[in-house]
Amino acid sequence: ARFSGFTRGPAVGHVCPEAYEGGPLAAVRNGDMIRIDIPGRRLELEISQSEMDKRLREWHKPERKLTGHLAKYAALVSSAHLGAVVRADSR
Repeated sequence: ARFSGFTRGPAVGHVCPEAYEGGPLAAVRNGDMIRIDIPGRRLELEISQSEMDKRLREWHKPERKLTGHLAKYAALVSSAHLGAVVRADSR
């Protein structure tokens, strides 16, 4: 994938499940090491499973304060890993 010429070298363009949904990305803290496996198309947070479980138990979904068109979009469109399309249940 290309991102308008802003990237040089390897880059991670999208991660799912997203942190906002409580995916493993929500457990990342400043200073954590993340392994990038390009051929395997994987990211691995270099912490133990028990630490991952602890961090995700302590995690709370942030409150969203959206208005206008962004609020409509967020209410109607699925996550990028699901195609970023209008959800069937929103019609």
